[in-house]
Amino acid sequence: MSMLAALQPGAGEIRATEYLAASRHNVLWGRLPCATDRPVLEIDPGTDVTIDTISHEGVLEDQGRDPVAFFGSHGVSRDFVLEDAIALAASDYPRSSADGPHVVTGPIAVRGARPGDLLKMTVLDTTPRVPYGVISNRHGKGALVGEMPLGPADVSVFAEVQDALSGIRFGTLPLVPGGERSVRFPLNPFLGIMGVAVAGSERPHSVPPGPHGGNIDINLLTVGSSLYLPVQVPGALAYVGDPHFAQGDGEVALTAMEASLRVTVRFDLVDRSDALASFGDLAGPLAETSEFLVPTGMDRDLDVAVQNCVRAALGLLEARWGMDRTLAYAYLSAATDFDISQVVDIVKGVHARIRVADFAGVGHASGGHAGSGGVARG
Repeated sequence: MSMLAALQPGAGEIRATEYLAASRHNVLWGRLPCATDRPVLEIDPGTDVTIDTISHEGVLEDQGRDPVAFFGSHGVSRDFVLEDAIALAASDYPRSSADGPHVVTGPIAVRGARPGDLLKMTVLDTTPRVPYGVISNRHGKGALVGEMPLGPADVSVFAEVQDALSGIRFGTLPLVPGGERSVRFPLNPFLGIMGVAVAGSERPHSVPPGPHGGNIDINLLTVGSSLYLPVQVPGALAYVGDPHFAQGDGEVALTAMEASLRVTVRFDLVDRSDALASFGDLAGPLAETSEFLVPTGMDRDLDVAVQNCVRAALGLLEARWGMDRTLAYAYLSAATDFDISQVVDIVKGVHARIRVADFAGVGHASGGHAGSGGVARG
């Protein structure tokens, strides 16, 4: 394996002054925060936080809820199994069969965040904590329900990490079970879950994404990218989790290459007036990369998810650049890719990639800008 040691809690480089470990009392398992949850950390806007995340693979009940034994069966020594994952699996954390699989770290309260604002979460760093991951097709789920997995058993495929001379890290798989690991794919680590708390006193299930963000699984949210989320409760109560080393659009088998990350995230606020001027009235998550603005659409029906994404893109073009909706519709058809984020999380996700460079000669419709260096409150 490619790392000298696992990145255990508190060990190794911690980039930000604020650090949030994935300890038993700093995480939720299977559910996401709601308005009545107490924050485990409170910060000012503009603060960077280094956060440890735990992958659910290897700690779940159907895998034995014993990561030492589970990963040991794949040749991983005890030193390369994360202590926080071991502690969580061995704890009395109250879980039921109705809960989701994901572990999220948080919630984090951002001072001054109010409903109607946008929380901007910018990914500054994603460091693998272990040199391996798991890709699963289990529970009768995935794009080919009834066809895959082959045979009666659930499947959890173990993937190793290898370093190339160029410094690029790859995931590796064999062509046949037990064979040489000759298949390589590049790693692009990101957080599958980034979100804010929902209103009310009921914690939402961790699987379906929604206006709160949550399990959106957008693989563009790598280092340097940001996610904007409509704040729903005072303080926002943000959280992150579901760490991935790599994922194809669609996530068709059920999971990505799931593996624990240490991430550093910057939390900024965009007030409602500036948010409306820059993005329109966002009904759900909006991502931003160095190249694209990425509106999203979600629904249990993939066709409706596409329609919702198109509507979100039209609203964005109209609010940000004052583009006529008929012309915007034509532009989207000619120049914008609509990608399937995932089809396996009950609520399906679609995201559009609008090239900002296409509008380089166009002034902002309202003169403001909520992107990097703009009106985000820090």
